[in-house]
Amino acid sequence: MLKQDRTIIHVELKSTHEHLYFGSVAAMFEDPKMCQLLKIKYQTFRTKRISPDRPFENEFVIVRKGNLNTIDHSLFYTQRTAGNW
Repeated sequence: MLKQDRTIIHVELKSTHEHLYFGSVAAMFEDPKMCQLLKIKYQTFRTKRISPDRPFENEFVIVRKGNLNTIDHSLFYTQRTAGNW
């Protein structure tokens, strides 16, 4: 019933250990604070090909890419209304 169909970008700020989450690399680069911390341009970052086992790291941040587990809501509601819950 779980689907792993959503990418999530997880950013850890090294100075404060704060964690930020973005739905895409483009969304991460929309944040002016992130642009300052990354110290890299969007197009250059895209060539880095980060993956769950290959994060991007510099002196300010660690950027990881992962999957967000989601539920197929159509199955959830179908089973619930059929009395399977």
